[in-house]
Amino acid sequence: MRLPKHIAIIPDGNRRWAVKHNLNKQDGYERGLDPGLEVLRKAKEYRIPEITYYGFTTDNCKRPKIQQEAFRKACVDAVKMIEKEGDVSLLVVGDASSPNFPKELLKYRERQRIGVPDIKVNFLVNYGWEWDLGGITSCCEEERLMGKVHSSDISRIDLVIRWGNMRRLSGMLPVQSVYADFYVVENFWPDYCDGDFDDAIRWYDKQDVTLGG
Repeated sequence: MRLPKHIAIIPDGNRRWAVKHNLNKQDGYERGLDPGLEVLRKAKEYRIPEITYYGFTTDNCKRPKIQQEAFRKACVDAVKMIEKEGDVSLLVVGDASSPNFPKELLKYRERQRIGVPDIKVNFLVNYGWEWDLGGITSCCEEERLMGKVHSSDISRIDLVIRWGNMRRLSGMLPVQSVYADFYVVENFWPDYCDGDFDDAIRWYDKQDVTLGG
């Protein structure tokens, strides 16, 4: 089976899941913590070298304050859970100059080796594509561009998996996702099951990946 070397996860549908279950919208973020850990374990099982989680964006900070507090806390808790899981090389990428970036995650702006790492884990927190590109507006050779973006320590993405039945990248890592295959899961992120991940891997194996060649 041909496996992706780098998978990006867009864990969408937390608020819609909460509304469906007669909860407040902000309550959905906490329900997304365990799925994140399950995905990491599945990635390790498949021996995927790198995985990226899309935590929250600079645009998400336009949401009501109570929701902002909830998704910031969820990101902090998620990173701590991943650290506790162990054997990862952990990096948090996002605009740390903003008060929206959790102070608890500042140390993870430099990649942290936890245990004996068998996978790179990247977490996007208070991430914005314009911030990432730093004002770059023209396309150029990949090596030159990657040397300038804030997310230069994150490799090219092979497969994006998005939960919640939406079909957009929402500004996630535009340089790294340039040739990514895109798989959509209809279920909301809090309803994650291992079959979602397995189906995405089987789907990817059938794609004709040429990188333009």
